Amino acid sequence: MAIIQYIIADDHKIFRQGLKMTLADDHKIKCTGEAANGTELLRLLEQAQPEVILLDLKMPEMDGLEVLKEIRTRYEDLKVIVLTMFDDEHFILHMMEAGANGYLLKNAEPAEIKNAIHAAVENGYYFNDLVNTVMLRKIVQQNRREPRFREEIKLNEKETEILKLICQEHTAAEIGKMVFLSPRTVEGIRSVLLEKIGVRNTAGLVMYAVKNGIVS
Repeated sequence: MAIIQYIIADDHKIFRQGLKMTLADDHKIKCTGEAANGTELLRLLEQAQPEVILLDLKMPEMDGLEVLKEIRTRYEDLKVIVLTMFDDEHFILHMMEAGANGYLLKNAEPAEIKNAIHAAVENGYYFNDLVNTVMLRKIVQQNRREPRFREEIKLNEKETEILKLICQEHTAAEIGKMVFLSPRTVEGIRSVLLEKIGVRNTAGLVMYAVKNGIVS
């Protein structure tokens, strides 16, 4: 298996260095760059080609939300895991809706950060209890703006089956074996689901599936 390359974007050098050391014992991932702010990160991405960004939320010049939106317009397949001290649900919702593939707090265990990196590459996302709770609360609370899904969505049997498996955190390869399709075909159906439902990422698919009783 190829080594997963990641970049750390955080304005505290000591934190960047400490995080690199913490993750160094996982030989399947490798830090290939560091950035102190969003502007520096975008410049770095013009030369580097990582699979994952570990992104701080509050940075000078260009904060995490601004740079995430820019990344999503330039690098559709790049996985972004927010790594921050802010556990406010508004931050979580904004970042996930903007296209983050995961959201972790800086006090997370090293094992969870490693798992998140691997899961983001293999599954397209990493949802922990913090993210799950916030997204579900958004769905059920009446005073919150509900997700804007497209009207009159009709999923066929195969699309519904694959949506359920996506929500169960299976990879495209695993889903392919279960439903006797190639991983490429599964990814194609996932793209169709994103278009039909009118969401940008797996977080949106999960929210739709929960809201409509496809998964509980």
